Amino acid sequence: MATSPSALDDPNASAEPTVADPLTVRVEALGELLGLSRTRISPDELADSSELLARVGERRRLSLDHTVVAVAGATGSGKSTLFNELTGLELSATGVRRPTTSRPVSCAWQPERAAGLLDRLGVAPQDRYARYGLRDTSAPASGEAGAAAEADAEAPADGRDEKYPGGQAPCLPGQAAAADDASHCAVGDSAEIGGDLGAAKELSLDGLVLIDLPDHDSAAPGHREQVDRLLRLVDVVVWVLDPEKYADAALHERYLRPLAGHADVTVLVLNQVDRLPGDTADLVLDDLRRLLDEDGLAVGEHGEAGAVVLAASALTGQGVPDLRAVLAQIVSERAAAGRRLAADMDRVASGLQPLYVGEGGAGLTDPAREEFVDRLADAVGAAGAGQSAEKEWASAAWDACGTPWSRLLGERAGAASCSRFARKMTGSLGRGKTVPRQPIARPSVVRAPARAGADKEEVPARPTASRPVIDEAVRGLAADAARGLPAPWARAVRDAARRGGEGLPAALDAAAVRARPRTPERPGWWSVAAAVQWLLMALALAGVVCLSAVGSGSLDMSWWPPLVTVAVGGLGGPLISGTCRIAARGPARRYGQAAERRLRDAAADCGRARVLEPVAAELMRYREVREQYAVVAGSAPAPARLVPAGRSAEGSTGAPLPLGRAVERSSHSSG
Repeated sequence: MATSPSALDDPNASAEPTVADPLTVRVEALGELLGLSRTRISPDELADSSELLARVGERRRLSLDHTVVAVAGATGSGKSTLFNELTGLELSATGVRRPTTSRPVSCAWQPERAAGLLDRLGVAPQDRYARYGLRDTSAPASGEAGAAAEADAEAPADGRDEKYPGGQAPCLPGQAAAADDASHCAVGDSAEIGGDLGAAKELSLDGLVLIDLPDHDSAAPGHREQVDRLLRLVDVVVWVLDPEKYADAALHERYLRPLAGHADVTVLVLNQVDRLPGDTADLVLDDLRRLLDEDGLAVGEHGEAGAVVLAASALTGQGVPDLRAVLAQIVSERAAAGRRLAADMDRVASGLQPLYVGEGGAGLTDPAREEFVDRLADAVGAAGAGQSAEKEWASAAWDACGTPWSRLLGERAGAASCSRFARKMTGSLGRGKTVPRQPIARPSVVRAPARAGADKEEVPARPTASRPVIDEAVRGLAADAARGLPAPWARAVRDAARRGGEGLPAALDAAAVRARPRTPERPGWWSVAAAVQWLLMALALAGVVCLSAVGSGSLDMSWWPPLVTVAVGGLGGPLISGTCRIAARGPARRYGQAAERRLRDAAADCGRARVLEPVAAELMRYREVREQYAVVAGSAPAPARLVPAGRSAEGSTGAPLPLGRAVERSSHSSG
């Protein structure tokens, strides 16, 4: 059956675009998915997907006008006899000896451009046969018969005909020896089509490539491997079952159950029903449908989509027209290759689900980020640094605004305590021994080697960040980020967090040095308060001098003015000092909070650059592959992509009909 030319073949065709077919979009998404996953998932787990991607490319590069149908079955099921019945020739060897079929045999209707498909399947040239169109119901002319005889005489001894592609031997009109054999050369003989040429055209098998496979349960070495390889490459599988082995566990567990999603490209034929008496065939068919339902293989009945189940007898011809009608419909739709590849895509997507679909929501939440930053701030002691900075600012304000004699007494008390501490250390070390005076130890700073053109970075000689707290923070963040992810992506997230956490302590140490609070600027009111304190102290001293002079009689004045002056000078100082202390609480608190925030921000920047960003990159990659997987699985709408108008997924136009309708159409045609 010829297909309509595409817009790419006809330059005058309309350039109106249409949306790309879903299979193409899924295939492209699978390629993107594998490209994003190769460094995260082992090649063994992606082997089936890579093999499917290559297989899809190979099949779509070859002829889509041909449909490859494999006839598979167990030993003694009669599949080779049924194959010969469908082709109308004795092409595949039959007999009592088991196994009879040792290598695949093919017969192609209209075999032009089918050689590539047969090469892909590995069918030997001597096992390739060809059919050309419908068999003419009238007797061949003498010229045609002579030409056929001449062609037969010139054919090589090995049965190959070099005039046909791939060495395929054709089935020509008049080639069969007997009249009953000649009827097999037509897709449907005159009794089936009722002499109606239109019905005969409906049953045309042009474009069919029929393959007879070896027995899948053969004891001969290599037969099962051939069957398994070919079943992955063909478009449609016709399983030939017999009343004795239709419930064989090896068939159901090895083939039918794993291919449950391929119901649309599966046909099951219960052969040898002529051996079953009475209504036994119906009972066996019902039991077969029950087993298929247990396998999860949908059975298409009453015109519904699904696997077709037929009863036939290759010896008597019963049910063969129905099977031929099913094959004719499959071939005419030119959609079996796309259906098979889509089913393979569904199966691969189901196998990839544990690698790309986790449990529940996945991602790094804001509470997890905040908790990570809080732990890093604790590791560098941001809260303690803020409190220390607040106390230092308050102490500096007290020193600047306090009374002069209180500062003097404080310095003498500090010196006395240091002296007592020195004497205690001297006594503990030994009598008569002196301890050399050492300067107060401060955190030393070393210069870290920097890249050319970069500023030198100060790094403390001793680590100040708490390593256990940092490790616990990194592990906690990795656990939160990996929660709900599939195993490979959870491992990738943990590895990214671990790699970033290895250099995090040193980075936090350097950040803590850079964020160390500087000496606070001296506010102007400190100087005013200090000047007032000195003025009050001078006033108090003047009052004391005057009061002494009045008391000694050297100064003739009332005694109460000097007394008031002494009181104002002596009490005003502490009052000013207390007022300044209260006024310094707010600025000191703000200074401490700024120091804590500066150190916290520095720790957050280090954690973000070394841990959070790599983890977020892994999560972003997972989101990308999750979106691609949704397209591969067919659970997400495919992005619009334009292709030339007039070309569908498989190079044909029109929507395909369910396979079950073929049986009904065959019965109407024969009626």
